[in-house]
Amino acid sequence: MPAYSKRKSRSSLEVSEKSNQPKIVKRTAQNGKNGIDNSPEQETAVEESIVPDNTEKIEDEELRRLRENQSAVEQFTTKESESNDEGSPAGIVDGQEDEKEKEEEVTEQKNTGSRPLPAGSVHRTTTHLAPVPARPLNSHNTNTQRLIVVLDQACLEIYKVGKAKDAKYQLLNCDDHQGILKKLNRNIAQARPDITHQCLLTLLDSPLNKAGRLQVYIHTAKKVLVEVNPSVRIPRTFKRFSGLMVQLLHKLSIRSVNGNEKLLKVIKNPVTDYLPPNCRKATLSFDAPTVPTPKYLETLEPNQSVCIAIGAMAHGPDDFSDGWVDEKISISDYPLSASIACSKFVHSMEDFLGIV
Repeated sequence: MPAYSKRKSRSSLEVSEKSNQPKIVKRTAQNGKNGIDNSPEQETAVEESIVPDNTEKIEDEELRRLRENQSAVEQFTTKESESNDEGSPAGIVDGQEDEKEKEEEVTEQKNTGSRPLPAGSVHRTTTHLAPVPARPLNSHNTNTQRLIVVLDQACLEIYKVGKAKDAKYQLLNCDDHQGILKKLNRNIAQARPDITHQCLLTLLDSPLNKAGRLQVYIHTAKKVLVEVNPSVRIPRTFKRFSGLMVQLLHKLSIRSVNGNEKLLKVIKNPVTDYLPPNCRKATLSFDAPTVPTPKYLETLEPNQSVCIAIGAMAHGPDDFSDGWVDEKISISDYPLSASIACSKFVHSMEDFLGIV
């Protein structure tokens, strides 16, 4: 039989459930006869208070590292707080500054009536967010100086397309109805309603129109005169604009959804019946002598309105308004499209009236 060495006691470190403090458990072995351990070991737990001098032996290396890291972090935070206190103005604590910033944010949110934005986002407040509606002027109002634009020779013509059962009226255009134009022996340039669409967007979106100093009329190639309400919003896409013009030429007027106000309506000729008295009338022509627009507006009398006839067509003679205009002028040394001519004259009128 191998000889076993006798051990009087063994001790181990455990944690007490009551006090949550480490305790030393001593295990003692009972010796049998002939020096052999015949009975199992009996453990006796004895709670002992650990002396502070022996902490290095009890604590693990991980606990030591954690404590060293905590002490290093505390030293770093104390240094930062001391540097911030030196840089901040006297009498103001960091907590007070944070409270003031929060109060300012709350007041801004109450004033703007908006929800708080996420972190990192830029918030710009504007004084007026709603668009300013146009203020239409009555044709009998002769005291207010304004600009009147007549889009002459506009290519707005409807045609019945399809079979008898499924036939629908459509606005003739050079892209979708080339076969129909060939049957009618018409030139493709005579079906350009997109020019009128572009001119209306340029005119009605201008600050001059929103200030109530612009009036627009459309005179088609078929001698149909249309009055455009300054508060109308023209569709942005050409497809919807075509549907709107088909509805207008069928019903002769288009009313607003909310009220009985007519946004577009067909009126009787001639256009001179709707112009204010003492109104200067001119036609834009490339063959006429060039006059800068600002200089031409300076020749107007006080409170005198001006009416400009612009050809809303691809190309052709400029004799469409010879019967009622006073003169012909050119506003550029280069040929301009109808939309650019409208934009240039409108911007000059805005500068002349001080509209920003």
